[in-house]
Amino acid sequence: MLFAFVLLVTSSCKKKSVEKQSEQPKQQAEIKADSSISSSNDTAKKIEPAPVAAVSQLQQSAKETAKPKLVPLDIKLPKPMFRGTPQNISVPNLEKPLGTPRPLFYAPEGTTNAALGKPVTSSDDYPIIGEVKMITDGDKEASDGSYVELGPLRQYVTIDLEAEYDIYAVLVWHFHKQAQVYFDVVVQVADDPDFVTNVRTLFNNDQDNSSGLGVGTDMHYVETAEGRLIDGKGVRARYVRLYSNGNSSNDLNHYIEVEVYGKPAK
Repeated sequence: MLFAFVLLVTSSCKKKSVEKQSEQPKQQAEIKADSSISSSNDTAKKIEPAPVAAVSQLQQSAKETAKPKLVPLDIKLPKPMFRGTPQNISVPNLEKPLGTPRPLFYAPEGTTNAALGKPVTSSDDYPIIGEVKMITDGDKEASDGSYVELGPLRQYVTIDLEAEYDIYAVLVWHFHKQAQVYFDVVVQVADDPDFVTNVRTLFNNDQDNSSGLGVGTDMHYVETAEGRLIDGKGVRARYVRLYSNGNSSNDLNHYIEVEVYGKPAK
C-alpha cells in the first residue's frame, strides 16, 4: 500500500515537471514574437517619411531665402515740359499713352544707376550741340544746355560701365522739351566696346531693318519726362549701346540722359 502511494506521488510530480517544461518553449516563443513585433514597429517608426506639408514648407522656405528681395527703383524724374500726346504726330505702330504715371519697376535690393559719371563714346565725333559726357552726368532736364545733338541718320552712343554688371533696367531720355518720336531705337549690351562678343538686344523698334540691326518688334513711342524704361532682365554685361535714326521732327539724334540700373556681377 505504501509503495502504491509513493508511486502515485512520483508520477504526479513528473507530470507537473513535464507540463512546466512544455510551457517554457511556448512562453519563450510568445516573448520572441512580441519582441519581433515591437522591433518591427520601432523600425517602421524610424523610417516613416516626414509629412508632405512639412517638406513643402521647407522647400518653400529655401526658395524664399534664395530669392533676392525686390524693391522699387528710386527714379528721380525731371520736370515735365508738356503733357499728353499731340494729335499731329503720324507714326506707324505708335503705342498709346498710358494716361497715368508709369508703374513702379522692381529690382533686387541694392540696385543703383551704374552709368552715372561713366565714360561715353559716340559714332559722331563732333556733336552739333553739347558733349557726349553729358549723357551720364545726372542732368535729365530738357532745358537748353542739358542735351547732346548728334548728326543725321543712324547714330549711336556707347557707355562703358567699367566692370560687369547684372543689368535690370536701362532708362533713356532722348528729348522731352517737345513731343516727338525717335526712329530705329535699338538698345544692346555686349562684353566688348566694339560689340562683337556676346551682343544681346534689349529693345528694338526698327520696323524695316533700316539700321541693319534686324527687324524689331517693339513699338514707337512719344518722348516724355518719364523717359523710356527698358527691362534688362538681369543680363550681365559691361557695355551698353543705344542707336537712333532721326525723329519725327528732323533727321537729327538727341540724348539728354541714360541711366543703367544694375548690381556688380559676382
